[in-house]
Amino acid sequence: MWLQKIIQLKKRTRGFHLITREIMQQLPELSDFNIGIMHVFIQHTSASLTLNENADPSVRQDFESFFNRAVPENESYYIHMDEGSDDLPAHLKSSILGCTLTIPVTGGRLSLGTWQGIYLCEHRNDGGPRSIVITVYGE
Repeated sequence: MWLQKIIQLKKRTRGFHLITREIMQQLPELSDFNIGIMHVFIQHTSASLTLNENADPSVRQDFESFFNRAVPENESYYIHMDEGSDDLPAHLKSSILGCTLTIPVTGGRLSLGTWQGIYLCEHRNDGGPRSIVITVYGE
C-alpha cells in the first residue's frame, strides 16, 4: 500500500522547531499501516529537516547557535546574496542538514526513539510557510 500527501507547515521564525505533532495531525492515514517506511521531503532550498531531541528546548537553541557560527552571514566571499544576508547561509545550512528523512512505521505509528522528534530547521529570517511531501509505503 502506498500513500503520498503534501502537507503545509505554518510559517515559523528562524530556528529549529519540533513539527512531529503538526505532521501527525495532518496524517491520520498513518494508522492504516501496520509496518512500513515514511519518507519526508521538504520542497525548499533554505530550510531543512532533521531528527533530534524532543524534550529539552535548549537543544534547539544550541542547534541554532552552532549553525549560525558554522555558517555565518555577511561573509565577503559570498556571491549569492539575492534575497539578503541570510540567503546563501540558508542554502548552505539546508545542504548540510538535508531535505529528507526516512522513518520506520510500526503499528500505525512512527518508530521514533523516546527522545526523538522531527525538526523543521528554518534558516531564513522570513521563510514563510513550508511544504512537505510525505510518502508512506507499507502494509
